[in-house]
Amino acid sequence: MTEENQTLPEFLLLGFSDLRALQGPLFWVVLLVYLLTLLGNSVIILLTQGSPALHSPMYFFLRHLSVVEVLYTTDIVPRTLVDLASPHPRAISFQSCATQMYVFIVLGITECCLLTAMAYDRYAAICRPLHYSTLMSWQACTAMVGISWFMGIITATTHSSLIFTLPFPSHPIIPHFLCDILPVLRLASAGKNRSEISVVTATVVFIMVPFSLIVASYARILGAILAMASTQSRRKFFSTCSSHLLVVFLFFGTASITYIRPQAGSSVTMNRILSLFYTVVTPMLNPIIYTLRNKEVAGALWHMMKRQVSSP
Repeated sequence: MTEENQTLPEFLLLGFSDLRALQGPLFWVVLLVYLLTLLGNSVIILLTQGSPALHSPMYFFLRHLSVVEVLYTTDIVPRTLVDLASPHPRAISFQSCATQMYVFIVLGITECCLLTAMAYDRYAAICRPLHYSTLMSWQACTAMVGISWFMGIITATTHSSLIFTLPFPSHPIIPHFLCDILPVLRLASAGKNRSEISVVTATVVFIMVPFSLIVASYARILGAILAMASTQSRRKFFSTCSSHLLVVFLFFGTASITYIRPQAGSSVTMNRILSLFYTVVTPMLNPIIYTLRNKEVAGALWHMMKRQVSSP
């Protein structure tokens, strides 16, 4: 290991310091979105835990997805708010940067896997209803959640080990508001090929492969729904699937644009806006989508509100 890495240099996060006129308004927008994210996902967690109507595998996965969203935004937003409140760029220690990236990767990969498990649940419910109770037993669901977290931890450990053992300049500057993989990797002065191969591999495996599995599941689901004779049955299944599909396209769409598109000539400002969307805005939208587009969640929320109003 080089002397530069032995001294563990601090990273300077530029954040949005070059857009000072927007820092004040952006602070309040990010704070509001963060509070709504915490509120919305907490409501989903409470509803899926407390409402008997939501004690099914789909909502078991949704509860864990909401837990991931709360942790995901909490890993990023508090630090971002502090930086937005400062008129100058602020330094982040080597250990803090590594920790933020590690947690960021764990939760991002876990979310990929959970969304894939939710698609498989819909496939099993619609295409293989007679075997549903066996395919989606509580043991199977618990195993899927455990595997999702395990894959996140393995990927984060591999990436962090590769990236943070590279030599960095003595005063590295990150043109971003968080310690994301690509901005930090570009700062390394040697050994990039090894880490770039790891990044590309993880991108293919945990973005393209899960997304392909989800698309394949919904292709089978669509065929099964169109084969149904009853229009009411079609509407019911479309209703239960549409919210998950919308969340999938929001998550995988922004992730694909960020990590798969060519980086040459890409705008630093555009990279930050995309990252702000999938780290701050998307976690707020997920509970809204599931509440507005899913009648079972909306009904459980309405019953909970009525109980609160009628209770002495």
